[in-house]
Amino acid sequence: MNNSTVPLGLADGSLIDELIELTAQSLGSLEIKEHFNIIKEIGRGKYGKVLLVTHRFRGTPMALKVMPKASTKLQGFLREYCISLHLSRHPCIVGLFGIAFQSNEHYCFAQELVIGRDLFAVIQPKVGIPETSVKRCVLQIASALEFIHSHGLVHRDVKPENILLLDTHCRQVKLADFGLAQKRGTLIRYITGTLPYMAPELCSVALLEGQREVSAPPLSVEPGLDTWAFGVVIFCILTGYFPWERCTDSDDFYQEFADWCRAEDRPDGEDDVPPLWRRFTPDALQMFAKLLDPDVGKRVTVGEVRAYVDKDWLKKVQSGEQGTSCDSGSTNAKGSENSLSFRAKLSPLAFLIISHRFDLDSTKPLHRHSSSEVLKPIPAV
Repeated sequence: MNNSTVPLGLADGSLIDELIELTAQSLGSLEIKEHFNIIKEIGRGKYGKVLLVTHRFRGTPMALKVMPKASTKLQGFLREYCISLHLSRHPCIVGLFGIAFQSNEHYCFAQELVIGRDLFAVIQPKVGIPETSVKRCVLQIASALEFIHSHGLVHRDVKPENILLLDTHCRQVKLADFGLAQKRGTLIRYITGTLPYMAPELCSVALLEGQREVSAPPLSVEPGLDTWAFGVVIFCILTGYFPWERCTDSDDFYQEFADWCRAEDRPDGEDDVPPLWRRFTPDALQMFAKLLDPDVGKRVTVGEVRAYVDKDWLKKVQSGEQGTSCDSGSTNAKGSENSLSFRAKLSPLAFLIISHRFDLDSTKPLHRHSSSEVLKPIPAV
């Protein structure tokens, strides 16, 4: 199957269903080493691994995603492959070669090889990356997400680890990993994702240990989930910090932001804005309030960021440089006492972004929570 022949334009997901059915019927069997030269492993997670390979006969370099049959359902593999193939024409989404097969022990498909790092790897702890680079990245990811949403799909796992860079200045980036992607409107049965990026409507129905019933109505997959994660990503890459641990009433950092955001006449005075957000300009605060509205019905689409890219997002410090470091506190601090109290408020977070590759199978400071904590089934109602 060649991705150049895949028609785009059905927004109801029926084309995905048709692709899945056709791919299931034609899924061939072969052994990896018979057709590919394995150069090295370039990624690993609970899904399996990604191998840098070259095609034995054509010499084409590829990234081969390899998923163990023992832990991968065929339908899940087919869904990820077909959604990825369906969307791979977009310049800011990782391309596919139209090669999918099974071996005795694995399901595999071949992706475009992106020579570079992921966005997570270039974020400087407690500082972030330059605002100009952030804006270049944001525009490209917004374009990719708009494209995904226009085809009736939702990514559901937008985070820096899934944004690949072709250069360190974010001149060209690509959104990757559609393992959690689903059709819009799909009823959510399992809460999956990475806690700091999960929208409050998801966190409100995630069953924790000892909890047997949910207190919220049934939830379906909607683009607003991606919009929320997108807003959190922007905060992270601008600052080098997470804005909160999780979007629940028990998280003071989230609750403080949510209360400010919900205020009927939202105060924008220096002392009224939550401390974590005081480094941002009024324009940036307005953008965040729209992307991260706790009310999913009021949350804007990702394309809203275009109205703000020509405006400053970070306040200027006295030296004229942008105050990107969380340690600097509010850029309008009235003295060392205010600055110190601001730093003290940040210290419990301990969710500093560490600039090395993130491995889903190991414990990193970015993740204090096991994935099982957010993989709880929602009881039938």
